[in-house]
Amino acid sequence: MKDGFVKIAAGVPEIALGDCEANAERIVAMALEMNATGVKLAVFTELGITGYTLEDLFLQQTLLSAAEKALARVAAETAELDMLIAAGVPVPVGCSLYNCAAFINRGRILALVPKTHIPTYSEFYEGRRFSPAPEKGFYIGYAGQKVYLGQGMLRCEDMPELVVGAEICEDAWVPCPPSVGLAQAGANLILNLSCSNELIGKSEYRRSIIKGLSGSLVCAYAYCSAGDGESTTDLVFSGHCMIVENASMLAQQRWNTGSFITADIDVQRINADRRRMTTFTAVPSDRYQIIAEFGLKVTETRLERRFSPTPFVPSGKADIEERCKEIIHIQSSGLQRRLRGAHADHAVIGLSGGLDSTLAYLITVDAFKALGKPLEDVVAITMPCFGTTSRTKSNAQKMAEAIGTSFKEVDIHAAVQQHFADIGHDGVTTDITYENSQARMRTLILMNTANKLGGLVIGTGDLSELALGWATYNGDHMSMYGVNAGVPKTLVRYLVGYFASISEEPLKSVLYDILDTPVSPELLPPEENGEIAQRTEDIVGPYELHDFFMYYIMRFGFTPHKIYRIALQTFEGSYSPEVIKKWLVNFVRRFFTQQFKRSCLPDGPKVGSAALSPRGDWRMPSDVPSTEWLRDAESV
Repeated sequence: MKDGFVKIAAGVPEIALGDCEANAERIVAMALEMNATGVKLAVFTELGITGYTLEDLFLQQTLLSAAEKALARVAAETAELDMLIAAGVPVPVGCSLYNCAAFINRGRILALVPKTHIPTYSEFYEGRRFSPAPEKGFYIGYAGQKVYLGQGMLRCEDMPELVVGAEICEDAWVPCPPSVGLAQAGANLILNLSCSNELIGKSEYRRSIIKGLSGSLVCAYAYCSAGDGESTTDLVFSGHCMIVENASMLAQQRWNTGSFITADIDVQRINADRRRMTTFTAVPSDRYQIIAEFGLKVTETRLERRFSPTPFVPSGKADIEERCKEIIHIQSSGLQRRLRGAHADHAVIGLSGGLDSTLAYLITVDAFKALGKPLEDVVAITMPCFGTTSRTKSNAQKMAEAIGTSFKEVDIHAAVQQHFADIGHDGVTTDITYENSQARMRTLILMNTANKLGGLVIGTGDLSELALGWATYNGDHMSMYGVNAGVPKTLVRYLVGYFASISEEPLKSVLYDILDTPVSPELLPPEENGEIAQRTEDIVGPYELHDFFMYYIMRFGFTPHKIYRIALQTFEGSYSPEVIKKWLVNFVRRFFTQQFKRSCLPDGPKVGSAALSPRGDWRMPSDVPSTEWLRDAESV
């Protein structure tokens, strides 16, 4: 449970219809199995103590008394487990009968939460027997304990940020489910005890409802429906279980009675999303209040949850292709609008033969094609200097020739040497001035060329470089429209790869060679064999690590400690713990110290859920110290 992770389970024991003792025994047995895997919270099926399909037998006192006795047994036999258990039971109160979720923790029955919406249509006829949840809750004596019966939420004493609510089957299918009020009142985990029969297409519809609720309510949602053992007189039940977090399916199963699914939900991530969304507002409720608290030991969850090493990149070839098409369209559409609005006839771009400038160039070409503008009005300029290699220079030229845009070579050796003389630099010492003078000279040429042609300078820097500040201030940092500003480096690679896959020769071969070229600003002289000497990832660290760090710091506000923990699991076998820590500390330090570059960022389109524009997603002072974050990162 440390770092906000909670392992939860949804279990479907085989129902012994009408045999409450047998059902209690099976629930306890499965709870013991769950506990052995580190599960802290378990949900079972609707009316699982008795079985759901008993019809008018629910009006028999024999059954109701047996159910009460069986629930007391479940509480007693799970008293040593460090778990919160939700089991389904019918509860008679006076002249009413309620279909309840019974919450059990360390031998105590904490609450009985009744079903609110009672279906009485088609194959369902619950209104003949059950009453809807009362407007106001009250205490009753049940299973030898004083128990609250009514709507409400349960909060974990040891982890107060975990707040649990429940609804039962039909409750999720109505226009305004109880989960809406529960989530607005603070619940971030909703449990659904269900007995939903199978029909053609119903499972997919059920999935869409649960994922939709989880997404719109920004919560985790565990759904558990009955399986084998229920009566098949007219219906069949599949034991459909789902665990969803903010619309993402973490685990599910069907047709597998006698088993359970588990998943690690992240309460901190859920709460971070809610805080970020100002439209998700807390709504105090008389009906949905904390009705009980439960205890769980805060231990380190043995994570089953897996994290993508490339969180900005979708999994699956088809998904990647669709995502690439969408991102390209966003980038291109943004540039088209900017070109029209500025009445710009030309686009000027520094084409180095590297990954970022290649993507920006291809996006610019796409925009010109969509606008029906002549491709020769795209002016690609390569500006060789001290670190330029023949490989990148050649690829830049080949690419422009293959596509048919204008291409110019402007050698800046002499201009930079003159600048060195002007500022008193010896021209030999390869310091930061040596590097940045080249970058600023290139920007000067691009800007003045654009002015001359009545065009725009298209920026090439990507989101990862912005996060790290890996750009020369007022050099490649500056442009008139930065088409790559919302695209992290790991995704840039996939986008260029997509362009390569749909291109014909010779462009295809050029793009694949660019993908195979080490990432470098090429500001230092090449090695004796002509190869790139300055490799970015040797200096600032692997981009796949930095994109991983960036995603979880920016998107969810995770602590460096938590990011380190999930990075250890995600990159096990690829990077040692020492290497991960080294680059995490470096990322945190650079992310703070380089904010001043982001404070005056050129316009550019946002393409994903994380962005660094000071006019949009990311606003912070340029002079805030990184003390607390660095302290946390260095302590791992």
